[in-house]
Amino acid sequence: MPFSVGLQAASVALLSAGFPVVFTSAIIILLVIISITSSLQKDAADAPARLPINSLFAIIPFFRRRFDFLNWGFEVTGKSSFQFDLLRNNVIVVSGESARQTFFSAKGLDLTEGFKILSGAIPMVRGVTSDLQTRRISLIHKRLAAVQKNEQLSMLIPVMLEDSRRMMETWGNSGSFDPFDNVYELIFQLTVRSLSCAEISDDPCVVSRLKKLYDTLDVGTTPATVLLPWFPTPAMIRKVWATKEIYDIVNDTLQMLLDSGDEKLVVFIMGLLIAGARATGTTACWMLTFLGGHPEWRDKAKTEVEGLLASYPLASSESLTSQLASISLETWEAQTPVLDSIIRETLRVAQPHTAMRRNLGPEMHIDGQLVPSGAYVVYPFSDVHLNSEIYPDPWKFNPDRQPETKAAYSYVGWGGGTTTCLGQRLARVELKIVTALFLLGFNHCVVDGSGKAVPQPPLPNWNDILLCRPPRGSFSLSYERSTAAL
Repeated sequence: MPFSVGLQAASVALLSAGFPVVFTSAIIILLVIISITSSLQKDAADAPARLPINSLFAIIPFFRRRFDFLNWGFEVTGKSSFQFDLLRNNVIVVSGESARQTFFSAKGLDLTEGFKILSGAIPMVRGVTSDLQTRRISLIHKRLAAVQKNEQLSMLIPVMLEDSRRMMETWGNSGSFDPFDNVYELIFQLTVRSLSCAEISDDPCVVSRLKKLYDTLDVGTTPATVLLPWFPTPAMIRKVWATKEIYDIVNDTLQMLLDSGDEKLVVFIMGLLIAGARATGTTACWMLTFLGGHPEWRDKAKTEVEGLLASYPLASSESLTSQLASISLETWEAQTPVLDSIIRETLRVAQPHTAMRRNLGPEMHIDGQLVPSGAYVVYPFSDVHLNSEIYPDPWKFNPDRQPETKAAYSYVGWGGGTTTCLGQRLARVELKIVTALFLLGFNHCVVDGSGKAVPQPPLPNWNDILLCRPPRGSFSLSYERSTAAL
């Protein structure tokens, strides 16, 4: 009797509190029920070891401190693979050479589904960013390939250099900046230039607005928005409105260029802008940071670019931008081994990627462990890139190094198997021309929060799954112009 009276009183209290409280309480009860039912499920004999925690307690660590969480999982289970649940989503984490080979080659493991559910960077708004059919994805791939054809990419180089010059000029003759602000903003401009159209990329106000909206998507990606995308949290509402505004900007600007009903191009641009700017932006920020902390490699890269200019002599009155623009695409791609090695090492040390797939085929086994149909499979790149047996002293920035093994997929900076980065040619060119212009136009070094020069750059923070960014304010790049005009 007292129990029923208490339950009735609680019900009255909830109802009197209004819809938000009732709705939130219902969600909490639902989450508890889901976590309890998932914990009661029995695993098959050949299933991976299960983490000894309730599924509710895995959510925040997986999204907020993923690097530490996954390492803890391997340590606490003592296995090379383990599993846990994110609400009703079964997630299996794998590591090791054999698992890596299967992960990157298995046909049933789908990248799109894995990324969509476990990343959630762009809300799946029906009719805008959801329901991408295989044919449309194929069309996106073809369009991206067209951007990277020799003629198109050659035409882009002078324009991207001019964009870079214009933005670097605003930095002044000397000062300091956080590369994750200034350099990332520059790469975003170049990505917009490369993947959209002049009507957007020529308008600084539109580009600035787009960047703020994409920042809203990044900041607003929370465990709740990923796992409960239908739950109207303030973060999800902001993400949906940001997605809609991005769509409206791109769609309205391109309307005169679109064929009737060709909204696929809009979705194509929306997705590639966030993917391209984020990945290339992270690499560019860390490249200049590493070079600022390793003057010997800064000098090697600068000497290499100066050697290219010597092969393309122009009048001394020509600007540095014009001189760099005279270098052919073939030369940028084939005659810059130092820049290539710096890009490669930067991707190894400071690209905190965790590859995600979903098993859309029948149940399968990875390294002898069961992966049920519908399960999500995760492979952290740190398993290979920060492996001291493959890369001794793995946190050390050393572009001269090569893997200590010839094992398959001992380097996956651009992905592996059938899922390599489709935009890597464009990304490499962007990284090279931005680095070249900055090194020839400025002298720079890494300083701490008080402005004092430090002997080593900061360590990448692999728990920051977007940028690998160290704590804000912990360092900056101090610079001084070395040439009168860019």
